[in-house]
Amino acid sequence: MNISVELTLTPLQDDFEPAIIDFIKALRHSGLIIKENPLSTQVYGEYDRVMAVLQKEMKIALESVERGLLYIKIVKSDRSDYEPHF
Repeated sequence: MNISVELTLTPLQDDFEPAIIDFIKALRHSGLIIKENPLSTQVYGEYDRVMAVLQKEMKIALESVERGLLYIKIVKSDRSDYEPHF
């Protein structure tokens, strides 16, 4: 089963950028399809593979900040080829 995941890491501290950058770089090196925009990062792939990567990388990201939020949305389908119709 393929899934699409949207992630937003929000460290609640002044020096927030390094944690976000490290998280995105780790996802880029995962071998999964990764797309980024200014507000979130999307991850696409087979459910078990995506969730294994996210389980590891989300823990590392959350451990790297004193306080933070990590928003996650999961869609049951591969939406990596989505293009707006307007």
